[in-house]
Amino acid sequence: MLPHVEPTDLAASVDELLNNLGGAPLSMKAAIASLRATTGTERSDADLEGLITKKGTVSAVTILFDRESS
Repeated sequence: MLPHVEPTDLAASVDELLNNLGGAPLSMKAAIASLRATTGTERSDADLEGLITKKGTVSAVTILFDRESS
């Protein structure tokens, strides 16, 4: 069985999202919605949150964890 391949480079899409903030805090809920709309990813919210958190921390971005837990 072949591994699942994302339709776009999700990590690059997260980088672009973070770079376009202009110093504003990032809403996790809005970031996940934006990534789903622009990339078509099927990854879970928790997986996307982990990727955004990791990249946001490295970039010193303030993140608002406003996503409802399931």
